[in-house]
Amino acid sequence: MLVILFWFAAIGALFSYFIYPLILRFMPCRPEADRKHAQPGTSPAVSLIVTAHNEAHRIRDKIENCLALDYQGLEIIIASDASSDETDQIVGEYASRGVKLARAEERKGKEHAQLQAINAATGDILIFSDVATSIPEDAIGRMVAYFNDPTVGAVSSEDRFISRDGSVVGEGAYVRYEMWLRGLESKRAGLVGLSGSFFAARKEVCQENWDIYSPSDFNTALNSARKGLVAVTAPDVLGYYQDVADASKEYQRKVRTIIRGLTALSRHPEVLNPFKFGRFAFQVFGHKLMRWAVPWFQVLLLLVSFAVAGKGGIYALALLLQLAFYGCVLAGHFAPELRKHTLVKIPYFFVQVNLAVAHATVSFLGGRRMTVWTPSKR
Repeated sequence: MLVILFWFAAIGALFSYFIYPLILRFMPCRPEADRKHAQPGTSPAVSLIVTAHNEAHRIRDKIENCLALDYQGLEIIIASDASSDETDQIVGEYASRGVKLARAEERKGKEHAQLQAINAATGDILIFSDVATSIPEDAIGRMVAYFNDPTVGAVSSEDRFISRDGSVVGEGAYVRYEMWLRGLESKRAGLVGLSGSFFAARKEVCQENWDIYSPSDFNTALNSARKGLVAVTAPDVLGYYQDVADASKEYQRKVRTIIRGLTALSRHPEVLNPFKFGRFAFQVFGHKLMRWAVPWFQVLLLLVSFAVAGKGGIYALALLLQLAFYGCVLAGHFAPELRKHTLVKIPYFFVQVNLAVAHATVSFLGGRRMTVWTPSKR
């Protein structure tokens, strides 16, 4: 019985990060249209929606960034989540340059503010962005080109982090892995989650079933799947934003993000039904549900490994590898300078992420929800 439990825990711990991508590699890719061959004069009308709450200190920079974008007729809408500072007044200063304000009078969260802008938008393609994200001049045209494929319902940018000194960071092993996994999902049943800081969708995808209590990056991918469309990643469309100003708050940001994800899945459990959503349901199961289960499988695997270590060499080896892995994590915790080394950095980051998952899961089961949105200070 313990041996069966060992293999159950081992497969559970490895599934989301290793087995799931392997299965995706062997799944057939969906047919793709050639996005490079758009018909002349067919550039769709685009509305750029920027969500803001009390962003008076940086809303000017964001608006100037939007006005500098190279896309003819771009409609710019600032979705104010009941801002109580000077944000709305500053937006009003740009009214003569075509910038519109869509204000949520009651603070109900990011998605509620976005809904006000969706209702006011005139574009066929809606692009969503955060105040903290800097968009390259040619990014809108590149992103819109993906919609030349009629099967595409939403498009996600790829994130690039800017450090305090202005250099681009975030090219580590974990980020490269996530981008690789996104590519696999994008070519199968589509992404199960978009980059919340910069993504686009057809307006009809956003007009129905817009759930203000679920993260819009997940909800938009789900709504695309409901319409038989896919959400894809755009490796040539980048969004730049700074690291969180207080690194100690990054953990809490992860916890909030996971609670929002758990809330979304609890509100839309039908997305796990393969008879309704096909391969997309499997991808939600593999990427979301099984990844959130990893910390519990880890704990179970370690405990069972102690009990079965004497039953054969493979079980003893499994225990030794786990002890070495967690030993690296403890070394990185008590000697932060060691985190610069890959052999310590990757295990330390992995455990930190899964501690946040466990923390968020316990909080969620205890009744905590994240509806009201407070942007991280950057």
